[in-house]
Amino acid sequence: MPVDPLWSSTEVRQLAAQRRPGALIRLAREHRAWTLADLGSHIGCSPATVSRLERSPRIVDLALMYRAAAAVGVPEHILVTSLAPAPATVRPPTTVAAIPRDAEEDPMRRRTLLTAAAATGPTALLTGLDQALADTPAPTNVGPLEVRLATARMLYDHGAHRRLLAALPGLIGDGHAAAASRRELDQARLSTIYSLAAAVLSKIGSYEQARLTADRARTWAEISSSPLAAAAAARELAIVLRHQEQGAAAQHLMTTAAADVEATGLRTGGAAAAYAQMLCTLAYTAARAGRRSEALAMTEEAHRAGHRLPQVAPTGRLFSITPAAVDLYAVGVHWALGDAGAALEAGKNLRAEQFATPERRARMNTDLARAWWAWNRPEQTAHALLAAYRASPAEVRDRRAIRSLVEELAVRYPRTVGVPALRTALG
Repeated sequence: MPVDPLWSSTEVRQLAAQRRPGALIRLAREHRAWTLADLGSHIGCSPATVSRLERSPRIVDLALMYRAAAAVGVPEHILVTSLAPAPATVRPPTTVAAIPRDAEEDPMRRRTLLTAAAATGPTALLTGLDQALADTPAPTNVGPLEVRLATARMLYDHGAHRRLLAALPGLIGDGHAAAASRRELDQARLSTIYSLAAAVLSKIGSYEQARLTADRARTWAEISSSPLAAAAAARELAIVLRHQEQGAAAQHLMTTAAADVEATGLRTGGAAAAYAQMLCTLAYTAARAGRRSEALAMTEEAHRAGHRLPQVAPTGRLFSITPAAVDLYAVGVHWALGDAGAALEAGKNLRAEQFATPERRARMNTDLARAWWAWNRPEQTAHALLAAYRASPAEVRDRRAIRSLVEELAVRYPRTVGVPALRTALG
C-alpha cells in the first residue's frame, strides 16, 4: 500500500519535532475530511473531548491519544516521536544548592553553604546533563545498554554521584536509540534511565532537572505500558513534588501509583516489591504532609506487604526493597511526624549488614542521626553520621539536609565526641 505523502511533509515533521501529537491528529482528521463528531464516534467519546485532545499541550489520556491516532491513520513511528519529551528552550544556569535568605546575612555560613554547593557535583557535569535533556545525544553504542544501565545503578548504590552524572548523557542517547525499535522492553528501559537520573538529581538537590527527568520517565513508562516502570517514575516524581512543597500532589500521585500496582494482582515478586515500595513512599509522603493517621496506616500496610518479601532482594530487581528497608522507612515516618522516640524504637534492631548497598547502609545511619538529633543527643548523632560517612561519603556530603545537620552540629557542639572527626572527614 503506497504511503500517503502527507506523512513525509514538512508540516508533519515540524509538528512531530515540536511534540504536538494533538495537532497531528487534527491534521490527519481534517485530511480525511472528518468532523470532530466523526472521530468521536470512532473512538467512543464526545466531539468536545476530541477537541480538547487535539488542542491540549499536555497528554491527559495516553490511551485515548493512541486510539485517535490509529483511527485517523497517524503512523506509529511519527506518533511516538511526537510523544517524546519536548526539548528544553532556554535554561537558566544550573544551581546545585540555593542559599537560604538568612544565610545571605551571615558571611561565614554563606561561605560554608557555597562550599557545600560546590561539593555536590561539578557544574560541568550538570551542564552536560542539561544539554542531553535539551537535545538528545547521538548514540554511543559502546556496549550492551542493559549492562551499562546495571553499572549506572551500581554507581548510584555506591554513592558515586559524579561518575553517574558523567555517564547519564551517553545512557540517555543510547536509550533513545534503542527505544526507536518501538519494543516495549526498550521503551521501559529508557523510562528506567530517566528515573535513575531523577533519583540522583533529587539526591543532590537539583530539583528542577529532577522534575524534568521524572516527567520524561513517566511519559516513556506510559508508552511502554510497563506498570513497574510507571511505578518507579511516579515515585521519583512524587519525591520531587514533596521537595517542591507540593505534598498534596505527591500524595495523590503515590496513591494512584499504589492502586495501579495493586491492580496487577501482585502475581510476581517484582510486583509485590513494587507495591511495598509504593506503600513506603506513600507513608513517608503523608508524614511529611502532617497526615499522621494516614501515614501510620500506610506504614502498617507496608509492614504487612514487606513481610512477604525475601530478606535479600534478587539481583536486577527494579525495586530492591526488603523487610529491613520497610523498617527503615518507619524510622523516617516517625521522625517526619515529630516523634523521635518512636523513630528510634522503630530502628533499634536495624543493622548495616541487613542492607546490600552502601547507599542504603548510609541512609540507615542518616535517618537514625536525624532521630537522635531531634532527641537532643549530639554524641549519638555524630556517631551515626560518621557511620553514614564511612558507608558512603556522598550520602553525607551531597545531601543538602544532612550537610546542614552536620554544620549545625559542629556549631552547637564543636567538642562533642565524634564532631571533630566528622568535620575533618568533610573537610
